[in-house]
Amino acid sequence: MTQINSSDSRRSPASPASPPALRSVARSASRHNASPLRRLLAGAAASVAALAATAAAPPVAYAQEPAPHGDRLVVTVRGAGGGADGTYEVRCRPSGGSHPDPAGACAAVEENTRWGQDAFAPVPRDAVCTMQYGGPATARITGTWAGRPVDATYDRANGCAIARWDRLVPLLPEQRSVGRP
Repeated sequence: MTQINSSDSRRSPASPASPPALRSVARSASRHNASPLRRLLAGAAASVAALAATAAAPPVAYAQEPAPHGDRLVVTVRGAGGGADGTYEVRCRPSGGSHPDPAGACAAVEENTRWGQDAFAPVPRDAVCTMQYGGPATARITGTWAGRPVDATYDRANGCAIARWDRLVPLLPEQRSVGRP
């Protein structure tokens, strides 16, 4: 078995930029009087420490960085009444556009954005929905959100569709369901 001299440059597998705990473990593993079992355990501890240090930092793919040119959505609303019908543009990061509340609209979409899920996904075909009618309002949202294209339609035909619409208020106008006071 080869002993490692304290002046050997291969003495410590941890670089000076490594976390202090990793350097300490690596130093103890490289002592010339350490048993093979101790070196093995110290090496395993160093691996765990290195993994924990990298796990603490968010991966670049998950970082909440704004899209290169910001997010831009075009919302067309029909049948909503009360002056809410029309076509509106919403820009996020920074907020702007012709929407009556661009900051609130951006916040509503941001609140419903989850990594790996489409914030504008339709109701699943196998969903069990109440047979409740929410009125004649419809909407179409097109544009770009989180760097991905958006082309989604909304209505208030049943309980699931109403809940999907309501999650995006104020991007979509607030509506009262038919039959509610």
